[in-house]
Amino acid sequence: MNTLLTALAAAGPLAAGWSGHVLWLRKRLHTARRDPLTGLWTREGFTRRAAALLRDERAVVILADVDRFKEINDSHGHAAGDTLLKATADRLAHYVGRHGVAGRLGGDEFAAVVIDTHGTIADLLAVLHGVLARPADTSNPHVATTVSLGWVRAADHRGEDLSALLGRADEAMYAAKQARVGVKRAGLGRLFATVAGRRSGRRGARTDAPAIVAAA
Repeated sequence: MNTLLTALAAAGPLAAGWSGHVLWLRKRLHTARRDPLTGLWTREGFTRRAAALLRDERAVVILADVDRFKEINDSHGHAAGDTLLKATADRLAHYVGRHGVAGRLGGDEFAAVVIDTHGTIADLLAVLHGVLARPADTSNPHVATTVSLGWVRAADHRGEDLSALLGRADEAMYAAKQARVGVKRAGLGRLFATVAGRRSGRRGARTDAPAIVAAA
């Protein structure tokens, strides 16, 4: 009995140390999945949470891209660009709330998944588009730009995973950017443009591929 108690007493500090290490690892992992600039989920963290939300047939996938971001960086410096990204992220996160998820996929590209509980997503995104266009820095009104939004209802494309739905939202967003309409919904047809075509088109290169068959 004494031997058992001695063994347990010796193991206590080791178990406590291991538990502390596990908690430390979890905290580090949680931090690694957060974008250090904006505080939004990184692609990995966003993907895990977004996939869970897509089980709800009311889920909507949104892709947002900051217009003229390179111009802001070149004209006003990277600090101004960072301010713009942070403001965009804060506003998007506020819109998404606790029941959705928002993430920074990289650069000036953001994504979100929300549950369209009342069927008013089109109106809400129109409001969000206006909010995102407000100046990011009240002391410098030039640190402002519009944000192009593309969105798609998961229920319109049953069986498609997050990657496919993001692709559709991306096409709609690019179409909105090209047409300068701000917000566009992905249509029900198949996608036409290639990823290379979309990306090169965003950089200003000409692409002859139609962007999308989309509904307003």
